[in-house]
Amino acid sequence: MARPVFIVDGSRTPFLKARSGPGPFTPVDLAVQCGRPLLARQPFSPDSFDQVILGCVNVIADEMNPARVAALRLGMGEDMVAFTVQINCGSGMQSIDTAYRYIREGHADMVLAGGTEALSHAPLVWPNSGVRWFAGLATAKGMAAKLASAFKLRPRDLKPIIGLERGLTDPVTELNMGQTAEVVGHLFGITRAQSDAYAAESHRRLAHAQSAGYLKGEVETAFSRDGKFFDHDDGVRPDSTAETLAKLRPVFERPWGQVTAGNSSQITDGASWVILASDAAVAKHKLTPKAAIVDSHWAALDPGIMGLGPVMSVTPLLKRNDLTLKDVETWELNEAFATQVLGCLAAWNDDKFCREILRLDGAAGEIDRERLNVDGGAISLGHPVGTSGNRIVLHLVNAMKRLGTRRGIATECIGGGLGGAMLIEAV
Repeated sequence: MARPVFIVDGSRTPFLKARSGPGPFTPVDLAVQCGRPLLARQPFSPDSFDQVILGCVNVIADEMNPARVAALRLGMGEDMVAFTVQINCGSGMQSIDTAYRYIREGHADMVLAGGTEALSHAPLVWPNSGVRWFAGLATAKGMAAKLASAFKLRPRDLKPIIGLERGLTDPVTELNMGQTAEVVGHLFGITRAQSDAYAAESHRRLAHAQSAGYLKGEVETAFSRDGKFFDHDDGVRPDSTAETLAKLRPVFERPWGQVTAGNSSQITDGASWVILASDAAVAKHKLTPKAAIVDSHWAALDPGIMGLGPVMSVTPLLKRNDLTLKDVETWELNEAFATQVLGCLAAWNDDKFCREILRLDGAAGEIDRERLNVDGGAISLGHPVGTSGNRIVLHLVNAMKRLGTRRGIATECIGGGLGGAMLIEAV
């Protein structure tokens, strides 16, 4: 029989907006910054875990298998099994889901599952012509051949390609993620005014959560090597309004597009961890669970409309557990783009879409906006790709505890045409 799986604790770094050049922390640095205080407050030693699983998309060359590097730096022991998972935006949630299944099936009792990403460290890549030039120069025999090869260099061979820009472009449809949000917005008639209003509300909610202390115990202060400290998500703009956001130009589809820098998720660095445990581990270490993972579901769809991934993953999850949208009291739907979030809400409320695509008897209904992303989301705090799926689960658990709600869902769209969803219940 499947065993219950509990989330007993978790923490994350502040999400730091990428500006010019690499930020103060690498992916593993970030994982260690929030991992140390998390492990330090546990009633067991760091080597008590069965394994470590970490989501990361932009792995840097100096940190191959960042899960293992982080585990060693966290003092979890040389015999700690640790591996890295990558499913684009879903990587941080995939780490939790993998740990959940290991524990549920009896293969582990306690797992540290996380996500980390330093998008400011995304590489610049040489064009293929430049790579071929370097290869020719390296393999040329003799001084004459090397000089001949050197003179073949053209300025375009040295023009770098922004790795992050290529990484956020689908290799099959050749649409970047912002363009896929435009497609979803067009399909469901989402207006620019609606998107800007949603984005402004995201900033307002995060600013309120910060000032009210709702993130205390979730966000750990990070300290850089030069002595600076970072204690809050620094991308929040409390003064944002729909009117000020309306002045920004579309980024991806000029001049008529809906998606701007103001109503899109921010490019940030950040990490997050959660501790998952079986009932046996809870009893052994006298832990107090915060919530239980009930079920999870992954779905796939056309990459050109990847923004609808939450709809495609949540709907079967609800069906399997005999639930409706209204039965879920608290929602975390990752804010990749305001237009995309609003497109998902519109899809669930569209009778034709629900009948023809979701195979429902009619429209699924509406999600009360007061239950959705109650403390803001990626538009206001950022979207470090490999981390966000972990953060929304962690924050969902904490928000449910604060609000006294019983049931919640964390869900996200995933680049490449995927979606992930996780059903959580309070204990």
